[in-house]
Amino acid sequence: MEDTKRILVVSRMTKECATAIHYGASLCRKYGAELFVLHVIHEPFVFGAWNLPMPSIEEAFRKAREEAKADMDKIINFEKKQGVAITEVIKEGDPTKEILDMAKDKDIDLIILLSHEEGRLEHFLFGRSNEEILRKMPCSVFFVKHEPGPPSYGG
Repeated sequence: MEDTKRILVVSRMTKECATAIHYGASLCRKYGAELFVLHVIHEPFVFGAWNLPMPSIEEAFRKAREEAKADMDKIINFEKKQGVAITEVIKEGDPTKEILDMAKDKDIDLIILLSHEEGRLEHFLFGRSNEEILRKMPCSVFFVKHEPGPPSYGG
């Protein structure tokens, strides 16, 4: 682990990601590594075969994404106050491609992902598959099991 210099936490922009970000920040403090947090916005209304307007669903999705981003900001600001330098990156597109591109572009040594299998709704909204990501990863992967009651990040 001592040769780990760049760590990437993949955020699903949900409150459960607090645990993964906390692990990433802890490892960065311990090993003096750089921490990147990547949020990939998967737009299900663009990538699917949607041809009918669904303004109420799209509006709910937009609102959920804004609330999740506000939660992520609290988490990241808390870790920054603890002395961790964090580079936050927001990308739009296919999550697997964006994660792989960032891992290669930033020469990432370790990727941290949540270990739970997403449900159908989360898969639809966020489009992620740990299995697909794991098969293609160019570096080590650390899975974090979401634990009830992640650290308190304040208000």
